Amino acid sequence: MSGTAGAVWGRAEQQDFRSRVRGTLLGAAVGDALGAPVDGLALDAIQEAHGPDGLADLAPAHGRRGAVTHLTQLTLFSVDGLIRAQVRRDTGAWHPPTDLHRAYRRWAATQRDWGPDLRRKDDGWLAHEEWLYARRNATRALLLGLGDETMGTPEAPKNPGERGPEAAARSAPFGLLVGWEPQLVTQLAVECAAQTHGHPTAGLAAGAYAVVVHGLARGESLDAAVQRALALLAPRPGHEPVVDALQHALGAVRQGLPGPARVTGLIGAGTAEGLVAAAVYCALVGEDIRHGLRLAVNHDGPSAATGALTGGLLGALHGETALPPAWIAELEGRPTILELADDFAMEMTQGPALHGPAGSSPGWLTRYPRA
Repeated sequence: MSGTAGAVWGRAEQQDFRSRVRGTLLGAAVGDALGAPVDGLALDAIQEAHGPDGLADLAPAHGRRGAVTHLTQLTLFSVDGLIRAQVRRDTGAWHPPTDLHRAYRRWAATQRDWGPDLRRKDDGWLAHEEWLYARRNATRALLLGLGDETMGTPEAPKNPGERGPEAAARSAPFGLLVGWEPQLVTQLAVECAAQTHGHPTAGLAAGAYAVVVHGLARGESLDAAVQRALALLAPRPGHEPVVDALQHALGAVRQGLPGPARVTGLIGAGTAEGLVAAAVYCALVGEDIRHGLRLAVNHDGPSAATGALTGGLLGALHGETALPPAWIAELEGRPTILELADDFAMEMTQGPALHGPAGSSPGWLTRYPRA
């Protein structure tokens, strides 16, 4: 976002943006929490445990209702990395993938360490949040990809055969860079995906998802945002699996009543493009957010990731006040998620007042160190 961004944000625009940022992060987290108790279960096992209609409400996972998985943890570190990138820009250093990699390495430390190390001042505040040190079934690809200092890039990716959905599921925050051009948002998500999920399809699925969120955060309809994603992907080599999956999702909207079989069909083998397509479908056909999220978790595929991806879309589209209040009330980490969302919105709309030529807020640079 340019240095003059403060001048073009009116109060109403700032408030709408903040509501969509909060909606995106809370929506992704609540979709993750809804899917967590049934993640990895087949539909008949879900129905056996929760009745013929499947899971309809938050249920216990990881010892409590409303618990989130590693997908939400990583999404929060995506936000932290994006804020840090903006703050570091004042120093003349501007390479967001490096800032994101550092943030994801801070997440990886939460999966190894017993708790926060308050001596590491350069960690900033998010890495000092004790609840984030819970281990929540992080995949081997994530732990391996972020297990050393070397940063994967599209030219030299980590885990080059990895096609899973986790990189896409942490990419919603890239879509909240509303001052960026859509193709730059796509490229950032693609580059950051290569840090853990090196198969080109996983990166392009992450890019497609981020740019759909971007359209929604800028006030577009979901259909228009998906069409833009399709147009941006078309010139990229290897786009066919992602474009085909999204077109199947759009086609499925017109094929009768939504149900688990249709979602399972879109998910396919559980690769990134299938889950992004299923999330788009659930967000398009859901009668309301609750219905869309229930569709996203009751099927034979990975429920937490599909729920998180769907929730991010619905939250960006409708803003925080449309999310089911009873689910938000029980959501693990809600105070942290809201604090981070508001910090992100403030950085994007008022960054020059927090750190810039006119002076810096010492409190802000403690929260988001330039180091």
